Amino acid sequence: MDKPSYLNFNKKDYPWKPDIDYREHPELYKVGKGEQGVLVCEPYKTEIGQYWRFKDVEAATESSEKITVLFHDYLAKEDFVGADMARKYLQMGYTRARRYANYKGGKKYDKENNYMPLERGNGEAEKAAAAEVFYGKWKRAESDTCYAAMKKEWKEKYG
Repeated sequence: MDKPSYLNFNKKDYPWKPDIDYREHPELYKVGKGEQGVLVCEPYKTEIGQYWRFKDVEAATESSEKITVLFHDYLAKEDFVGADMARKYLQMGYTRARRYANYKGGKKYDKENNYMPLERGNGEAEKAAAAEVFYGKWKRAESDTCYAAMKKEWKEKYG
């Protein structure tokens, strides 16, 4: 059965730590998969997270545009960690909005029933449109040539 990964979460082995300033110690940052670390890495979590909204298309548009500006600002400052975190927030805007589009209340698992997956398709249609807004911005950020070069160099240097 497909149970949520957070049930067996091992905080000790998680490579991203909330007590590290990743601007001061960027060498400790790991790119990881997908959105890993996005809700932990400071000061970027605070800088970017305050703009992250996906309630509807209007909120998603405003949010994704602001985060995209931050993404480009970080690139201009050659701050790969900031750019990668902004890219992750764009990706997370897409995935969280899709979760709410697919599942009522955004809940994928039934905690009261041994975390059985809930039925898909009973979510909010407005969230699907919000997800599309983020999807385009996320994919453009991910394919940005400057970002891609910085990411490649980062992974070669730090893993």
